[in-house]
Formats: sequence, C-alpha cells, structure tokens
Amino acid sequence: MPRASPPRSNWKRWLLWAALTWVVVTVLPVACFRFIDPPTTAFMLAHRLDDKPVKQKWVPLGKISPNMQRALIAAEDQKFAEHFGFDVQAIEDAMEDRLEGKSSRGASTLTQQVAKNLFLWSGRNFVRKGLEVYFTVLIELLWSKARILEVHLNIAEYGEGIYGVETASRVNFGKSAASLTQEEAALLVVVLPAPKARRVTAPGPKTRQRANWVLEQMRHVSLEAVQ
Repeated sequence: MPRASPPRSNWKRWLLWAALTWVVVTVLPVACFRFIDPPTTAFMLAHRLDDKPVKQKWVPLGKISPNMQRALIAAEDQKFAEHFGFDVQAIEDAMEDRLEGKSSRGASTLTQQVAKNLFLWSGRNFVRKGLEVYFTVLIELLWSKARILEVHLNIAEYGEGIYGVETASRVNFGKSAASLTQEEAALLVVVLPAPKARRVTAPGPKTRQRANWVLEQMRHVSLEAVQ
C-alpha cells in the first residue's frame, strides 16, 4: 500500500500572499503618486487626528519659483541630482560627529524626507528607519528627480499646520510661491528642520545666519539636472 503523501504546508502560500499584499500596499501607492498628487500625508493625518487644522495648497513645480527650488537643494541636499536616494558621505560625517559627541544636522536626503513625510511617522526606531530606506529606494526607482522635488515642496511642514510652499509663502509673505525672492526662499527652507520652533517672519540671529549661508550656497546650485 503506497504511503500517503504528507499534507501540503500552507506556509509557502501564506508567504506568497503576504509578499503580494506588501507589494500592493507599498509599491502601488508610490507608483500612482508619480502621476497623481498625494491627497494627504502621514504627517498631515497625524495633525488632523490631534484635532489641529491643516493648511495646504498643491501647486505644480512650474509654479514654484526657481529661487525656492534652488534654496531647498542648497539647504537640505546639495548632491540631490547625483545620488540614488542616499548621501553616503553625509551619513558617514553624521556618524563621526555623533561618535565625537558633536551636534550635527541630519544626513537625510530630499528623497528620504519625502518617504518619511508621505508614508511614515516621526521617530528614530529601527523599524521606521528601515521602512524609510525601503520607500526611498522605491521613490528613486519610480519617480523622476523633478517629481521628488515637486512633492517635497508641496508636503513639507513650514510651520504649525502649514504644509507646502504655496501656503507657507502666502501666510508669511502674502504672495504666491512663484514670486518668492532668493531671500524669502532662504528663510523658508531654514525653518524646515524645526518648523514649529523657528519663525520666518521674525527670524532670530541663528536663523538669519543660516539663511545667509543658504544664499551663499544657492550660487552653486543648478536646476538643469533635476528638471
């Protein structure tokens, strides 16, 4: 009498379904947002869950002053056009500073910031950081540099509940983002690391000093490679 074959294990099938579900839940939104403007972000949702107002108006990249585009790259990610989502040198420098007990700016690129702001939550645990790396790679694979820049400029927080450069420009300067001067753009990007603590309209000495540094760096930023 032939031996009955052992019952087929379901673990492979379960893993396959889990992998397919993960792809649908993560890859599909990233692919869609290459063409469709995100209706909200994880950070905006968290703001609304706290019963706080959110102000945002989306504008295409062509309606955002080149001064603002250059200021953002100068302040946050000067190798934006060159890297594939990660600035290895900046990461090494940040790690070295931490080992030496020095304070340092984060090494996150614009792509990493988009991944975090759009899909994730604030925090520094390994799970969130791992997901940030994953979404950063997806975004770099599926989006153009111009799209990454456009999304960042429209979803970053520039003050309490103020999201996107168009809203920030109108609140702080009473004008559209298309009309921003170099000085105004520099002040806006300087608040990005701490949008709730720094003020554009009444900048302190450190904020003003940082803005002047950004203005100097803007002279070396070209938009040709990211358009």
